[in-house]
Parts: sequence; C-alpha cells; structure tokens
Amino acid sequence: MRIASLLPSATEIAYFAGAGDALVGVTHECDHPPGVEKLPKLTKTAIDHHNLSSAEIDAAIGQHLTDTGSIYSLDVKLLEELKPDLVLTQGLCDVCAVSLNVVEQAAAGLSKTPRVLSMNPTTLNEVLDVTVEVGDAIGRGAEVRREVAAQRDRLARVKGAVAGLPRPRVGCIEWLDPPFSAGHWVPGMVRLAGGEELFAKEGEPSGRIAWDKVYEAAPEVLILMPCGFDAARSMREARTLPDLPGWNELPAVRNGRVWVVDANSYFSRPAPRLVDGVETLARILHPEIFPGAPDTTNAIQLTRARLNR
Repeated sequence: MRIASLLPSATEIAYFAGAGDALVGVTHECDHPPGVEKLPKLTKTAIDHHNLSSAEIDAAIGQHLTDTGSIYSLDVKLLEELKPDLVLTQGLCDVCAVSLNVVEQAAAGLSKTPRVLSMNPTTLNEVLDVTVEVGDAIGRGAEVRREVAAQRDRLARVKGAVAGLPRPRVGCIEWLDPPFSAGHWVPGMVRLAGGEELFAKEGEPSGRIAWDKVYEAAPEVLILMPCGFDAARSMREARTLPDLPGWNELPAVRNGRVWVVDANSYFSRPAPRLVDGVETLARILHPEIFPGAPDTTNAIQLTRARLNR
C-alpha cells in the first residue's frame, strides 16, 4: 500500500499504526517521527509561521481564507506521480490542512483514484477511534486495536489517580494574540487530568475570547498552548503577557501556576501523543500525586526570570 498524508496528525497515526514505510508523501509541516521530513512534500503555504508574530500570523490567515479559501496549496502533479492507494486528510479545520473539497477533487482527477479517508475527531476518544479506523484501512486493525487499548489504559490510570481530588479551575489558551480558547479534545484532556476547563466545552470548536473574560474567570491554573508552537516558541510569544492590564491579579499568576506547553506535539494534533499531553497536564495540575516536574521540552513554568532570558 502507498499512503499520502495531508495532515501532520495523520502522518503520526500512520507511524503509530506501523505503516511508516508505506508513506510516500507528507505535508511541509510533518515533523514526527524524526526523518519523516525527508519524504516528498505535497503541500505548501505562503504564510511564514517562523518569522511572524502571533498577531501577524492571525491576520495573514484571515487574509488568505478571504482571498483563496485556504492557506495551503496541494501539489497535484506530485500526487499523481506518487500514485497513492490511500490519502489521509481531514475536513475539521481550514487552518490545519488543505481543504477537503480540494483534496477530493484532486483525487478524483488522478489516473489512479485513491481512497480518501477524512479524519474529523473532536474528542480524545474519537482520536483513538480514528486511529483504529486507519489501522483497519491499512490492514493492521488487530495490531492497532492492541496499541490503542494500551493508550486507553494509560488514560484510565491517570483518571483513577486523580479521582476524588479537588479539581483546579483551568484556563487553556490556544492562541495568544488574539486569544482563543482551546476546544475540541483539550477540555476532555483537562478533565481526565483532574481539572475543570473554564473556556471551552469538550468536542466544541475553539473560539476567540477577550483577556477580560480570562480575568473574570480567574483561573487557578493557566496553560498556554498556541496551536502549532513548541514550548520554546510559546515562551517567546508569552513575553508580552505580563504587560497586559490585570495580568498580575490572576490567581494563576499570583500562585506561580502559569505554564507553556509543547502544543505542536501533545495538544494541537489529534493523534495518539495526546495521551502524553494528558499525563503532562496531570503533573501540572496535581504535582502532589505525580511527583517530578514535566520535562521542560514538554512544559515550562512561566516565571518572570524565564520570560526575561
């Protein structure tokens, strides 16, 4: 089987399912596991995510969606040359991948029409279900079910460990300028890790919010997870936050419970590594139960000293 992945999370799922060797093309954003970036790139974007600020990226995305309907382009000629049997994509978010209708039209026009599997999970449970669906599609259903069962066991252990504990009020912020709540699977991850998410409901999309709403909610723990950024990049973006009026009055700030996390690896992408994200959240929310701070490549406690580095 020859697989083309048009989504970083789909690439991760293909490797998780034991089909890494079957991948013939990926996106320009695919970076896990290491080495996948050497595969042919089927997508590109005109937006420079590396050198623009959060506000500039947000403005550029809005402009591209208005002008062209998508921030990504698909190399249809390369897709034809690669002759995939299966194309993995999604229709959940226009900011995450090439639009589904573009993919379907391109696939229909190929000399060899591949199967297009669109993955649209909105909860962590659905992410694991979709992983099994991919396993079935590549003929490894039994093996993938065993691996997914192990992931569910990890989640059950976290859930059991925090059962009955006080649940801190948690605010997860998916974008900093302008601020967005973190929806879809993130509220469920917070629930499993023993917290109460304040700004979004499980399974519902992320949405734009105002910092005033954040202040009114008074989160006890604030977790900054800008979509697509690792922890180091998120730290750089967070340097202006202490200058916001009212920032220092937040309970999470006063008590030193503001964290930035590697959203790109463990929170943004609907793939099995979300389970690692739940375990990271559990260490942040309940250090009394899960001793040892999270790995600093996964999560960094935001302090003025770190912001000033």
